[in-house]
Parts: sequence; C-alpha cells; structure tokens
Amino acid sequence: MQIKILAKAAVAFAILVGSATLPYRAHAQTTAPATAQAEPWVSTAWLESHLHDPNLVLLQVGEESQYKSAHIPGARFVRLADVAATSGELSLEMPTAPELRQRLQGLGISDGSRVVVYFGNNQVSVATRVLFTLQSAGLVAHADLLDGGMPKWRREGRALTDHVTAATPPGTLAPFNLQPTIVDAAFVRAHVGQPGYMLIDARAAMYYDGVEESGADGHPRRGHIPGAHNLPFTSIANDDLTLKQPAELLALFRKVGVKPGDRVIAYCHIGQQATAVLFAARAVGIDAVLYDGSFEDWTMRDLPVEL
Repeated sequence: MQIKILAKAAVAFAILVGSATLPYRAHAQTTAPATAQAEPWVSTAWLESHLHDPNLVLLQVGEESQYKSAHIPGARFVRLADVAATSGELSLEMPTAPELRQRLQGLGISDGSRVVVYFGNNQVSVATRVLFTLQSAGLVAHADLLDGGMPKWRREGRALTDHVTAATPPGTLAPFNLQPTIVDAAFVRAHVGQPGYMLIDARAAMYYDGVEESGADGHPRRGHIPGAHNLPFTSIANDDLTLKQPAELLALFRKVGVKPGDRVIAYCHIGQQATAVLFAARAVGIDAVLYDGSFEDWTMRDLPVEL
C-alpha cells in the first residue's frame, strides 16, 4: 500500500497519541464551527514576491533527498513525524496541544508567522496533513498551501537552491487548545447515516470497493465503513497538481451527496489522504472533521465493513 508505506516512513519513530491531563480525543465530541476560507492557498507569484518577508515560515514536505537536491530559497524540510504524536499503536495521530505547541515552535512558528506549506514532488496529502495540523492548533488564518507546489515552481523557472536553511530560532506561540477538528470511531458510529452528516472515504476507489485490502497490520480488510461515500483525495487537484477552483471542488461534494448545511466526516487509510478532502471542504465553506486513525483504527477495533 503505497500511501501507507510513505506515511509510515515519515513516522518511523512510532507516532501516536500522546497523553495530557485532558486527552485530545475529548475535543472530538464537541461541534466544530465551519472553517470556511476562500481559496486557502497562495500562488507561486505571490510566494516569490514574499520570500523575504520577515514573518514567513516556508515548509517543504515530501522526500528529504529532494529537498537537499533543490528547494525554494528559505524553505526548511518538515516530516509528518515533526508534527505528529510520538507514542501509540497507530501510524499517524495528532499530538496533544502542549506537545504540538512545542513542535511548531521548533519549526520557528510564532503567533505572528505566515506559514506556507508546499510539496516537493506529488505528495499533496502530506502537505494538507501539515496544514490540517496547523488548523487544529488554531493557526489556520495564517497558513496556506502553495498551489501546484514544487512542480509548478519548477515549470515556471523560479529560483531554487541546494543550500540547506540553517536552523531557525524557536518560535513563540501562546498556549492553545486543540480545535475540534477530529472525531473518533464512537463519533463515526453514532453519526453515520444521521441527517446532516455525510461520511466520506477519501481513499482510492480500489480500496473503497474492496479490490485491494487496507487496514492495520495484522487486521487487513476489504471494503469501507458502512454508509461511507467515496471521494478520492486525488480528485481535488488537476493533472498538473494545481488545485481545482472552488466551483469545481463544490461540485465534487455535491456529486457524492453532500447537501448545503451537511457536516462531513472524512477518513482514509491512516488520517493523511483525507486531509486533502478536508482542505477542499474548507475552501468551499463545508464544515468537515477528520476521523483520525481512520481505517487503520477501524480495523484494529474489528468494526464492520461493507463492499
């Protein structure tokens, strides 16, 4: 499973749920406000004109070897492991608020930072997972995706460097609580099929349809969570990896049955790919949350699936 291999490589130090006085999953049961933001991305032209802004924090995700070979000047490399929890059974999960605050500060992010995230090759969902993490930290108003990522930047002949950006001083972030962006298996079971809720499986159709197995190691399953509709994460971008326009994104959600006012619950293999769908939902004003742990967590719990 390619995406799982990529994600596990990025989180090879055993990423998962950290502990705190109040576990982050307690936040999952609250109702999230809509996080609509028109076009939460920036253009290559915009970024080029702001590369020297003192408050810019530019982050590249993907393969570290590609970063070392060539990256946008001033960018630093970030792994999913850099913004994920550090212990647990699952492959990828949100840290607690104190741990996440420490990790984001370590990337040089402060309350006044403007963060731009871009993918080095074609890993759009790795970039959207980092952005989703920033959203969960309450920093979404000052964080954007670079439309088209490195491939578009290269095509346009913009400046690149192989100079590794020196470590930046730690940022300063005020203490925060995690935003209610995540739900758990119990929430999914209680709300799937209920009026006003739409469960979306963001995996490729071959996993949704059960042609290929997915799930936790030792718990492979075919099919999808009962009641889920398939909207593959790759559908939010064009063939050149630029993002589809808001009207096109909205049409994708309408096609799978999302109605005005519905709340979307999205899942995938481990909680990475689905963040691309959540990113698209935010761009068109759809209230959406992530089932973190996703199908991996579902199969570990031996919960029912359907074909």
